[in-house]
Amino acid sequence: MSLLKSENTTHQPLYLQIKEALKKQILDGDYVPYERMPSESNLMKTYGVSRITVRQSLRDLHTEGLIFSSQGKGTFVSKPKAMQEVKFLEGFAEAMTPKGYEVSARLLSIREVRPNKDVQKNLNIRAKDGAIEVVRVRYLNREAVSVDTSYFPMSIGRKLFARDLCGDIFTLLENELDIALGRADISLEARPADGDTAKLLLVKVGDPIMWVQRLTHSVDGSPIDYEYLAFRGDAYKYQFQIARNALRKSDV
Repeated sequence: MSLLKSENTTHQPLYLQIKEALKKQILDGDYVPYERMPSESNLMKTYGVSRITVRQSLRDLHTEGLIFSSQGKGTFVSKPKAMQEVKFLEGFAEAMTPKGYEVSARLLSIREVRPNKDVQKNLNIRAKDGAIEVVRVRYLNREAVSVDTSYFPMSIGRKLFARDLCGDIFTLLENELDIALGRADISLEARPADGDTAKLLLVKVGDPIMWVQRLTHSVDGSPIDYEYLAFRGDAYKYQFQIARNALRKSDV
């Protein structure tokens, strides 16, 4: 007997009902990461629907990143990704702690370096000016999720040596160094993990990572922090919310 409501009593098609039922079980922990899901035949019997309906439900779950398939072995539950909703400028802990995550960081190094051309351009400095480089591993629930490499102009970076860098640097800049933050320019792309990053994130060399470049400005527009952030591709994602507040001139 079907566990679903008929399409005459609900506005949702049957495949969406099945997808939502399975999604709830996954998110509730009834199916744990990497556990094998019931076969298509079993799902057909459980919900009293056709194979086409079951496959559409599974396709939707796959699209949402909740399951993955292995040729000849079946369908398995994916490891849920932590999501940071990017609506305004905030630090890692500021974004994730309210969601119930335990957030921490481990400082790998802090040193004066000769900045490369990319860092020079973004921080508006010269190679001979030097910069301060801070490298940290960030953790969610004690699992490494990102390797953060941050660069600061010397006037700011020198003040970081005596500070606790295991929390959000944004909070530190504002509360301890009295630097009011303004805006950030962010770019994202997919990259394969190199040897050092793979070792720190406990993934294989070549595994996908989300590569983020973020340039943060003070309220007066001065560049103060340029970062390379390497996130585990299987553990973290950004979600952006944008609004179209006015029509473009070409649409008028």
